Amino acid sequence: LTAMEYPDSSGWLAVSGMLIIGTIGGIAMATFFNNSGGAWDNAKKYIESGDMKDENGEVVKKGSPIHAAAVVGDTVGDPFKDTAGPSLHVLVKLLATVTLVLAPLFIAS
Repeated sequence: LTAMEYPDSSGWLAVSGMLIIGTIGGIAMATFFNNSGGAWDNAKKYIESGDMKDENGEVVKKGSPIHAAAVVGDTVGDPFKDTAGPSLHVLVKLLATVTLVLAPLFIAS
């Protein structure tokens, strides 16, 4: 769409560059959001399972500062995993589709 707004300064090279960078960046960010969100979510589950021990060898329990930090991480991680990552996946698909549909306009200019 940027090429349609500024036809003199861009064209098919600018559109193809935007498609390449948008796809690579979108895939990298979607992977990051999905993996980091899942890690933060599973950290809380790991602590709540009773398998985590602190530096003294004692089991970390609910209500401890470590568990409170994991709850905050879970709060941040859930939107990453459930909304941000999948929405970037949709954006990458949409970017490619819009570029293919509007390709005749970009080539003609």
